[in-house]
Parts: sequence; structure tokens; C-alpha cells
Amino acid sequence: MRLLPVCSTLFAILLSAPAPAEVPATPCCRTLGEVRANIDRIDDQILRLMAERSRYVAQAGRFKTSAATVRDEARIRQILTRIREKAVTQGVSPDVAEATFRAMVEGFTAEEARQKRR
Repeated sequence: MRLLPVCSTLFAILLSAPAPAEVPATPCCRTLGEVRANIDRIDDQILRLMAERSRYVAQAGRFKTSAATVRDEARIRQILTRIREKAVTQGVSPDVAEATFRAMVEGFTAEEARQKRR
């Protein structure tokens, strides 16, 4: 299955948003520029979280002996199952959440393997 690019604002929703009952209403934007400014703000938050995640991925690499040990299918299934369940409680399509996280995990896994080969 080829993954299509997805809206990166979903990362913020999936990673840190409260349950739907607690989600405040999103303010209605008056212009497309205002919408885009909010998306950019959220994208900046997502990048900060990705940077934090990458530092933990680097730490995980210390416990792996070679590039061949980087990919852990059981852990990937665990992550994606948890994300799909959490997506439902956040009001996000589980399919979109899985595709988004699968792409992120693949990217981090590839980077971790490159680092191990050095």
C-alpha cells in the first residue's frame, strides 16, 4: 500500500488533544489566511514533538545491536493499534491516524537504520 501525504495537523490532534468531550470548539476563521496561520502554528508544534520523539528514537538505538535489529514489527503493530484506538476517542479517522503514524514510524525507522550502519 502506498501512503499518500496527509495533513500534518493531525499529528497534534493525535498526540496531545483531549478527549472529544473536552475539546473546545475550534474558533471559526474569517479568512483562508487565518486558517493557514493556525495550521502553520500547529505544524510548528508537531515539529517540536517530532524532534522530541527523534531524541527518544536515538536513545532506543543504543539498545539495538545492528541495523537489522532496528525494525521491530511487534512494536510497530503495538503503536498502530494504540493510535487507532486513540484516534476514535479523539474524533479522528483511524485510517488517517494509522497512515500518518505509519509514515512517521517508517521515516524514523529508516533514519535509525542509517545511523546504525555508520
